[in-house]
Amino acid sequence: MRFMVLIKADRNSEAGVMPSEQLLTEMGRFNEELAKAGVLEAGEGLHPSSKGARVRFSGQDRTVIDGPFAETKELIAGFWIWKCASLQEAIAWVKRCPNPMEGESEIEIRQVFAPEDFGDALTPELREQEERLRAQGAGQTKPAV
Repeated sequence: MRFMVLIKADRNSEAGVMPSEQLLTEMGRFNEELAKAGVLEAGEGLHPSSKGARVRFSGQDRTVIDGPFAETKELIAGFWIWKCASLQEAIAWVKRCPNPMEGESEIEIRQVFAPEDFGDALTPELREQEERLRAQGAGQTKPAV
């Protein structure tokens, strides 16, 4: 199973405060443990929402909303993609993680859909298309626009 592990933003991360050398060192060690265990597939920190945008969909209309976004508790400061045998294993890993923020913080764990989760709606043609796109993405160095 694959999981997206979401590090929630706080006031400091939204203000662009960079992590300390100590936290970067601790996170580096933790990421090495994840990699050695075969859990880590990807992971990155994110710039504050002031450097981002949202696109709101309403029927055929698209509206761009520039950051920053007000509700800090709903924002993400970083993420990992992990491969774990279960949600319980992902939780166990998160419990070992250094606190990503000064003071209180929160990390959310969400399972990533796998092709078998879609049942019959994912036809053989759609499954083939998905596999082809994943293979293209894996070999691609620059995203297509």
